[in-house]
Amino acid sequence: MKENSSFFCVKNIKLVYLFAIPLILPFIAFYLLTLNVEDLDNQIITLKSLSILLIVLFAAILLLYFKHGPRTVYLVDFSCYKPGRSDMMSKKELLDIITSTFDKESVDLQKKVLERCGYSDMTYIPEGIRMLPDKLLTFNDSRKEIEKVMFGAIDDLLWKTRVKADEIGIVIVNIGVHNPTPSLSSMIVNRYKLGVNVLTYNISGMGCSAGLISIDLANRLLQTQVSGCALVVSTESINAGYYLGKDRSKLITNCLFRMGAAAILLSNRFSDYRRSKYKLKHVVRTHKGADDRAFKSVYQEQDEDENIGISLSKSLTVVAGETLKCHITTLGPLVLPMSEKLLFFASFIVRKIFKMNNILKRPYIPDFKLAFEHFFIHAGGRAVLDEMEKNLVLTEWHMEPSRMTLYRFGNTSSSSLWYELAYSEAKGRIKKGDRAWQIGFGSGFKCNSVVWHALKTINPKDLEKNPWTDEIQDFPVHVPAVMPLSS
Repeated sequence: MKENSSFFCVKNIKLVYLFAIPLILPFIAFYLLTLNVEDLDNQIITLKSLSILLIVLFAAILLLYFKHGPRTVYLVDFSCYKPGRSDMMSKKELLDIITSTFDKESVDLQKKVLERCGYSDMTYIPEGIRMLPDKLLTFNDSRKEIEKVMFGAIDDLLWKTRVKADEIGIVIVNIGVHNPTPSLSSMIVNRYKLGVNVLTYNISGMGCSAGLISIDLANRLLQTQVSGCALVVSTESINAGYYLGKDRSKLITNCLFRMGAAAILLSNRFSDYRRSKYKLKHVVRTHKGADDRAFKSVYQEQDEDENIGISLSKSLTVVAGETLKCHITTLGPLVLPMSEKLLFFASFIVRKIFKMNNILKRPYIPDFKLAFEHFFIHAGGRAVLDEMEKNLVLTEWHMEPSRMTLYRFGNTSSSSLWYELAYSEAKGRIKKGDRAWQIGFGSGFKCNSVVWHALKTINPKDLEKNPWTDEIQDFPVHVPAVMPLSS
């Protein structure tokens, strides 16, 4: 209620400023009509003074209008960390480690997941896991992993944007399961020697869609800043989330997650318009945590032997589908053309008001291809992408960035959406005026969306520090449903 009320007040203030100018003009006109020629000659100095006063008044009204209006937030640039070849590990090599670490039943399950995950043999595994079972995972392994991927992404971003430390007024880091003290955001402040007035935030435990939550938070904070930049970092610790027990529902995550991180620079400065790639259009968030089944669909807990792991329920894909349907009822009216809005509304009337479900077996799914040129769906797994492709009626071309990211880099958690955007940039697909939809799912259970508007055509030849550049010519590739592994 408070948020709506404040929005209403801002809207009314803006209207006052807009109507102030036409209300003043009649009084000025009436004053001029009362003057004769002699008066005009005698009062020429007064009229000049009045003109200056009106110009100042007009400028003040415009200044107040823009001050109280929503600020445009620009995505200046972003960077995705690409680990070195020493961190690369094939599925067979990972299976060998699993075989040496777990019992046969656990190995068989994880082997089945690896064969069907849709990953290549070029994904990246942190050193801590590569040392198993000879060396147990430690807290320092997680810290070392995060420093490597997080600072690697930020270094690339700062190199590309040439932004100075004193220009960064906001730092937001999102990560799921590794939360040291001092925080990750404090680690960034320390390494890059940011100013004493920098605002720092850490978002934890919010799953793979937390990167979009970070964008939302940055947007809200930039609305309150006169002029400034926000640094957003999305990452995850694979070491900290690795499960060493026997619970089948917790073993699956061992096979899914891979190393990765993304750093994003946002700005509310109009001076950054020309060098920025995108403009933020919409942020939509849906939370189904009140539903117990949704809340427990991705759940971190201890097993009977006190090993901590993350359980994935069998109903996860169903929960994701239900959350998506709820989510698009909010997003649709913001982005869809009127024709699709009318069809969706008519479907709702038939099903909900007239109770004619026998006529419409399922709700009308709007054609979001009319609203967006690009779809970037969190590469959480093959089943999730298949479900999204079916529900949104997308083509192979639309799904290509997500599927190729899953194949090449695996599930890098919240940063995967940025590897997907980087893929489309490297392919030369981003044109000026294009609309891009980033959508992610996360524990809780949540579905979040961010909509971007491309401010320029991205020329692949001009890209710097893009993780795909040196191999983009090899994609897309065919990904078999099953890629057998020998034990």
